[in-house]
Amino acid sequence: MLPMKLRYQTRRGQRIGQQSAFTLIEIVLVITIIAILGAAAINLIKGNVDVAKETRVESDVKNILTQIKVYEARNLQPPTTEQGLKALVQRPEVEPVPERWTQLLEQVPRDPWNKEFRYEFPAKRSKGEYDVYSLGKDGVESTDDIGNWTLAKQN
Repeated sequence: MLPMKLRYQTRRGQRIGQQSAFTLIEIVLVITIIAILGAAAINLIKGNVDVAKETRVESDVKNILTQIKVYEARNLQPPTTEQGLKALVQRPEVEPVPERWTQLLEQVPRDPWNKEFRYEFPAKRSKGEYDVYSLGKDGVESTDDIGNWTLAKQN
């Protein structure tokens, strides 16, 4: 027969019937730490998304400016404010109707906040001939607007 002492012990020295497990407090603590780390990561990513949207607007404005220059080269003048950026998509019906019009864009461009870009000729904000801009995150004319005048400041 085995000695009494060995009957109640396993190979690792633990008593039979004794199980190792996490306590409720340990589980809650781990979940809390994971939640805090997740919230911090989301906050950091959110800031990067805003910067990415602003960068996309700058790129889109440059592209629109290029298309307006092509329009101007073909028609000897840029679209009027009334014709707007729609003149790059469909032939304007408002005077002056261009004689050598061609479609330059598939659709009227929209900014990352799903608003149409604004166009003004003659320019009111920039030192160029015309203004092309997005109203920014808030969707109203304010200091956060991004346009060809902000691109000029960067260069």
